[in-house]
Amino acid sequence: MDKTVVELFAGVGGFRVGLNNIKTINTAGVAIEDGDFNFIWANQWEPSTKGQPAFECYKKRFNCNENELSNEDITEVEKEKIPNHTLLCGGFPCQDYSVARSLKNEKGIEGKKGVLWWQINDILKVKKPAFVLLENVDRLIKSPSKQRGQAFGIMLRCFYDQGYSVEWRVINAAHYGHPQRRRRVFIFAFRNNTKYFEKIAKLKCEEIICSKGVFAKHFPVELCSNKLKTVRIKEYNDLVDVSENFKERFENCGLMIKGIAYTAKSVPIESESLPLKNIIEENVSDEYFLDDKKVKKFEYLRGAKKVLRTRKSDGGKYYYSEGAMSKYDSLELPGRTMLTSEGTVNRSTHIIEDFKEKKVRFLTPVECERLNQFPDNWTDTMDKRKRYFMMGNALVCGVIAKLGAEISSIIDDE
Repeated sequence: MDKTVVELFAGVGGFRVGLNNIKTINTAGVAIEDGDFNFIWANQWEPSTKGQPAFECYKKRFNCNENELSNEDITEVEKEKIPNHTLLCGGFPCQDYSVARSLKNEKGIEGKKGVLWWQINDILKVKKPAFVLLENVDRLIKSPSKQRGQAFGIMLRCFYDQGYSVEWRVINAAHYGHPQRRRRVFIFAFRNNTKYFEKIAKLKCEEIICSKGVFAKHFPVELCSNKLKTVRIKEYNDLVDVSENFKERFENCGLMIKGIAYTAKSVPIESESLPLKNIIEENVSDEYFLDDKKVKKFEYLRGAKKVLRTRKSDGGKYYYSEGAMSKYDSLELPGRTMLTSEGTVNRSTHIIEDFKEKKVRFLTPVECERLNQFPDNWTDTMDKRKRYFMMGNALVCGVIAKLGAEISSIIDDE
């Protein structure tokens, strides 16, 4: 089986950077790929904007032609024209996945328009890739707030209907030697006609989660209970039944085999952390240092506060409270989760005391790239504000690199 890959919602190429162990770019600005995954097609499209900086960055770094990289709304892409592939990967938005009966056809099922999960589901129906690797915010497994677990239940039912089994794991990258405290859920799906499925289906659930599954080697955990919770996804009539009646809870790790999900709460077996001081640049430009006005603003933003506010809905009064943060981020710890507002005067923005100048400053775009384990200057195809934004949206490539090593071995065994 070949190692062909299709990447959806590709951004600036985090999955490709991780899977192919990319550490540097050459003098022409093209990535030096050191892995054996063959990326044959990718899609990156940003709605409601004329500029497409992520697409342009991906195109340059991987020297893509028009047949390898699509800048079209994925909802408009004919799924039959996507090349056949072994691995489908991508990070997609956490949305409302609720479904309902079609008014035109009692047997039809309609998902909400604009929800990108259904594009993934359509590709699974048409192209049937052997393996799937997805990333999302960790709240996915407990969304939406009014019906906990429904969104993930719908996803698992989709996989079951398309002939897949699934393993998932919530991973905080900093627990496993990466420089950012970024929590994300990773989902690995595999078709039930693969040799990997035959191997996994013979194992006990605890073995899969703790020692034999795709996550176990590089992201070890201990289960908090000897008993796994069982969720019988296949016993719902269809997706509508899941959407309307699902009331189960999923924990931070688990698997679904033959339509039955097993889930348990786990705690990580942590490895040595990688602190911020290991990724800091020297001789940073003056533009990144805070003036007195910004210093005072951050002191307020990061300080404890209790503010009287007015509700827009009914005009009622309430107090909004925030606890205090440290004056600046410790260089002895991994970075906090980076958001798209990084680099602005915002409570969530990283600020550090420069070890050389002994003055407080923002992280540089290169330091933000290092937080996500991209090569230096990966995003210098765009302006500084967009570079921060892209890294706030990105994943930690080192996590993908570890998963890639396991998936590569799995495909070899096929």
